[in-house]
This record gives sequence, structure tokens and C-alpha cells, in this order.
Amino acid sequence: LAQIHQLYGWQSHLIDGGSAREWAETFTPDGEFNSPSYPEAVIGTADLQSFAERFYANAAAANEVHRHVVTNLVVDVLGEDTLRVQAYLQIVATTRGGESRLVRFTTLDDTVVRAESGWKIARRNVFRDDS
Repeated sequence: LAQIHQLYGWQSHLIDGGSAREWAETFTPDGEFNSPSYPEAVIGTADLQSFAERFYANAAAANEVHRHVVTNLVVDVLGEDTLRVQAYLQIVATTRGGESRLVRFTTLDDTVVRAESGWKIARRNVFRDDS
């Protein structure tokens, strides 16, 4: 379970720090990211990388630092190499030199699989608490 906590912490630091390629590589090569906050699913390493680049660029353009705060992980073993991970995700934006605000509070529902290089997200479904 420590490896799963590390994966989620690492993902947050990578996307918030602008490490888009590395963030995309925390997913399987055909990994999916589905969220009602965005118009369509993001699928595959190249599109995931582009998504993370836009996320970071949009925060920078708004003169903000964004932080993903993942908590309350629940891990269900679906098989030897497959897990279901549910967690709460808050996205907090801080204006440089200013105040912080909660952008949104969501729930993650992920399928996580064991790959040669460690655990990877195969499918992420995000559910917004305001929908």
C-alpha cells in the first residue's frame, strides 16, 4: 500500500510542478482520464502529456500555483495485478502573493495495474462533488 500512496503523491507533485511527461507516464500507455470538468476523455501517453502541459500553463497564465491534494485513499484488491483505488481530490489555487481558494472537490475512482516499472493508472474516473 505504501507504493500506491507514493504513486498518488508523486502524480500530484508532477502535474503541479509542470512535469507533464513524467505525470503522463504514471498512466499505462493506453491510460484513460475521464472527468466532467473537461469536454472529453484523455487517452494515451501523448494526450495525457498535452493535458498536463495545458493544466500547468493555464495556472501560470492566471498567475496561480495549483496544488492537487489527494486524501482518504481506499484500496480494493481486484486481482494479483489489479487494484481499485478511490480517493478524495481537492484542487487548490493560490494567486502568487495572494490568497488560496478551493477550485473543486472531487472523488477519484481508479483502476491501477502492476506494470514492469511499478503501479500505473489504467483508468481514472473523476466525479465532481458539485454535479
